[in-house]
Amino acid sequence: MDLAPLLAPRSLAVVGATEKEGAYADTVLRNLATAGFAGPVWGVNPKRSDAHGRPCVPSVSDLPEPVDAVVVAIPAPSVPGVVREAGERGCGGAIVLSAGFGEVASGRALEEELRRAAADHGLPVCGPNGNGIVAVRHGAAVWGDRVGHLEPGGVAMVTQSGNVGVNALGSQRGIRWHTVVSVGNGTVCTTPDWLAALAETDGVRSVALFCEADGDGAALAEALAACAERGIGVAVLKVGASEAGQRAASAHTGSLAGDQRVFRALVEEAGGAWAEDFHDLLELAKALAEPRARPARGGGLAVLTCSGGDSGVAADEATRLGVELPELAPATRERLARLLPDAATIGNPLDYTAMIWGDAPLLAEIIETVGADPAIAQLLLLYDHPADVDESWAEVRRGLIDGARAADAAAIVASTLPDLLDAAAADELSESGLPAIAGLRTALLCARALRRPPGDPARLREIAAATRAVAAGEGDGWLAEAQAKELLREAGVAVPPGGLASDADEAARLAAQLGYPVALKLSGPHLLHKSELGALALGLREEAEVRDSFVRLRAIREADGADVLVEAMAEPGVELVIAARGDAVVPALVVGLGGIWTEALDDVAVIPLPADATRIERELRRLRGAPLLFGGRGREGVDVGAVCALAEGAGRLLLSARLSLLELNPVIASAGGAVAADALARR
Repeated sequence: MDLAPLLAPRSLAVVGATEKEGAYADTVLRNLATAGFAGPVWGVNPKRSDAHGRPCVPSVSDLPEPVDAVVVAIPAPSVPGVVREAGERGCGGAIVLSAGFGEVASGRALEEELRRAAADHGLPVCGPNGNGIVAVRHGAAVWGDRVGHLEPGGVAMVTQSGNVGVNALGSQRGIRWHTVVSVGNGTVCTTPDWLAALAETDGVRSVALFCEADGDGAALAEALAACAERGIGVAVLKVGASEAGQRAASAHTGSLAGDQRVFRALVEEAGGAWAEDFHDLLELAKALAEPRARPARGGGLAVLTCSGGDSGVAADEATRLGVELPELAPATRERLARLLPDAATIGNPLDYTAMIWGDAPLLAEIIETVGADPAIAQLLLLYDHPADVDESWAEVRRGLIDGARAADAAAIVASTLPDLLDAAAADELSESGLPAIAGLRTALLCARALRRPPGDPARLREIAAATRAVAAGEGDGWLAEAQAKELLREAGVAVPPGGLASDADEAARLAAQLGYPVALKLSGPHLLHKSELGALALGLREEAEVRDSFVRLRAIREADGADVLVEAMAEPGVELVIAARGDAVVPALVVGLGGIWTEALDDVAVIPLPADATRIERELRRLRGAPLLFGGRGREGVDVGAVCALAEGAGRLLLSARLSLLELNPVIASAGGAVAADALARR
C-alpha cells in the first residue's frame, strides 16, 4: 500500500467543507491557507458552492480529477461510504478525522465496514479518530487543530495519541518538523506502516514514536530495519500493557520480561532510544536528527560549563545513567592550564568559570582543546539563556559554535533547566549543526542515545520472521513439567534424568536407578508454582524418605490429576532463570539470576529471538551478577558456554514448537555444566 500520496499530497479534497468555526473541516481549510499549500483544494459539500474561497462539489464522485488525499470530517455513519467512493474515484488515500469507531463499543461494526471499504480498493487510510497529518515541506497541514507557521526540518513523529501530536507541534523547543502523523485507531494503516513509509521519505532524519499498544511486532521490526538501513534515528515512548503480558504474569517471566521490557529490547536492538516521558521523546528525536551530533570515533563524554554546581550535578547524573566521563589526557590538561583562569579546576566535567564570559575566541579554543583529547568522542556544552539577556550571550553562542566546528569530537548544547532554552537561540545553534537540548538530565540521555550503534537490518528482519512464525501457532494451554522436560530433551536442552512413578514402590525403584539424592515433584499442567504449594521434596537420600514424600505429595489437594516425577538432584551451583516468551511484541529470551529470588533480584537480560550463544554471552556480561558467572575475586566461574548453549536451545525450542512461554527456573550452573532443574511451558 503506497502511503506517499498522504505524506506528500499534491491535491486535496475536504469532505464536509464548511466555514463553521471550530469544525474539523473549517480548521483544515484554515490550516492549509496558513501553511501555503500550493496544490488544488476542493471542498465536498452538497449544500455549498465554496468554502474559504475553495470551490465545492456535491460528492467525491463529482471531483474534477482524482486527488491524492481525501480529508473526511463528517459524522461517522457516512464515512465508510465516502472512503469507498474515494477508492472508486481513484484517489490516493483518505485522512479520516471523524470519531465514533472502534474506540467505542457502538462503533466497532462501523470500523469494520470502513476497513472493508478501504481494502476493496487498496486505499490507504489515516485514522479514524485521529488528528490527521502535517507534511510541513509540502504545506499540507491536514490537521484537526489549528497549526501555526512551521519551519521545515528533519524530525518526524508518529503518534497513536492525537493530543501528543498537538502538544508536539505547539511546543517551543526549536524542533523543525518534517511530518507529524496522528494514527488514531490505525484501522487500515498502523504505526509500523507509517514508520516504514517515513523511512522511504526524503528529508526524514529521525522519528519520534508514541505507542499505546504493542501492535504488529513483525511489521514494527521490518520498519525499524528500514530506518536502520537509511540511518534514521528512532526515539520511542511506549505506554500501556497488553493482554499477553497479563498471561505471562502467571509465571515468573511476566515479572522479569513484561511487555514494556520486550518492546524496549526490540527498540534498543534497532539502535533506537527509549524515552520515559514526552519531554525526553521530543529532545531525543531532536538530537537524533542531527548527523553531526553522532560520535565518529570511540571515547567518552566531556561536559563543559561555567559553573561548579553544574559540574557536580552533571558528574552525578552521568554516573547514574552509565555515561562515561574519562579523565583528560596530561597534554590536554597542560594546554587548558595555559588557557583557563587560575580559579578554574581542570577536570571532566570542566568548569571554565564565568571569568571568561563573552570571550568567544577563548571559549572556542577551550572547546577545541577538550574535543582534541583522544579519550573524548562527545562534548556536552552547557548554556543557559534567561530572559532579557545582553549581547554577551550572543558572544557565548558564537564561541560554542566556533569551538564545536573546530573540535574533533561531536557536540551538543544543553540548558541546565528545560525552560532556560530560548527558541531563537536554539534555532541559531541548531542551524550550525549543534542540537540544543532542554535540560541537563535529558541532554545526558541524548548523549547516551547518540552513542548507540545502529541496528542491523538483517538481524531485525530475522526477528520479524521469528515473530510471524510464532504467531502462526495455535496454543492449547500449559504443559505438565514432565511434558515440558520431554520437549527439552528432544531439543537437546540438558534436564535431570528422571521418570514418572505411579506408586511409592515405583518411586523407590526409580530413585535407586537414578542414584541418591533425588527429588520428587508433582507434575501437572495446573501446577505452576510448586514450591508455594509444597508440591515437591528435594534432596532425598534414602528409600524411606522417597516413600514418605510420595505419600505426602499424593495427599496434597492439588495432586488430583497430577503425576509424580522422580529426578536426580542437580549438582549445586549458581541458580539462573532462562525463559522465552512468544506472546509479546516479538519473541524474546530472558536470562538472569534466578531461583526463589528471581523477582527480588530483577537482574536479567531480555534478548529478541532468535539469539545465538555469542549474543547471549554478551548480554550476560552486562548483568550486575556477572561475576557470579564469569568468576572474579577468587570465585570460580561457571561453564558459561554450557549456560549460553542451554539458553540458545530454549529459544530455538520456543520458536520451533511455537510455544507462547517456556520458563526454566532454576537452571543450575556450575563449572561442570548447566541443567534445567524445573520447567514450565505453555503452547
